[in-house]
Amino acid sequence: MAYTFGPFALEPKTRRLLRTGEEIHLSPKAFDLLQFLIEDRARAIPRAELHKRLWPNTFVLETNLASIVAEVRRALDDSADDPQYVRTMHRVGYWFIGSVSQEGARVDPRHLPVRYWLVWKTRQVALNEGENIIGRAPDASVWIDAAGVSRHHARIIANSAPTIEDLGSKNGTYLHGRPITTPQLLNDGDQIRLGSVVMTFRVPAPAGSTETDPSQ
Repeated sequence: MAYTFGPFALEPKTRRLLRTGEEIHLSPKAFDLLQFLIEDRARAIPRAELHKRLWPNTFVLETNLASIVAEVRRALDDSADDPQYVRTMHRVGYWFIGSVSQEGARVDPRHLPVRYWLVWKTRQVALNEGENIIGRAPDASVWIDAAGVSRHHARIIANSAPTIEDLGSKNGTYLHGRPITTPQLLNDGDQIRLGSVVMTFRVPAPAGSTETDPSQ
């Protein structure tokens, strides 16, 4: 079983981190940290929990964890200021935010769940099936630390008929420039604004499909 994200692959069995097939060196603790973050990527992992898992029954300084996080970021060419993979959750811990797929698991494509994405600036976030809370709170499914975004700003229900609704936010939720007061259906390409943040709701084409060349 391997976890793939971007150009990287993490192989727990062989304890290797690969980038486009080439091995990248990680210290044992840094490898363990990255594996913990990926395997528990549905949430931010508190620093105290990471300390306990990395150094059980041993007291270490807070700077030890920070240095290992920095090592992981260097290996992934990641940035604390504009993270693609490892996000610092202030006063909480760390969260792996990259889109991950698992190689080695056989999946019937007919039974794959519907997948949706939110795209803004140069980033995209996969939505979980069911409820997705968007906001500044650390427990939000889609965490956005930006001016004008409430802690629990809006909610997207990702199912066969995806909808968005405002959660009583201070600055409102807008769909195509219009404020919404009741749940609204979402379609591919819909523009959503929360405070100062503008994002696009995307529905990826089914695997194996090919767009028609308009020149044909």
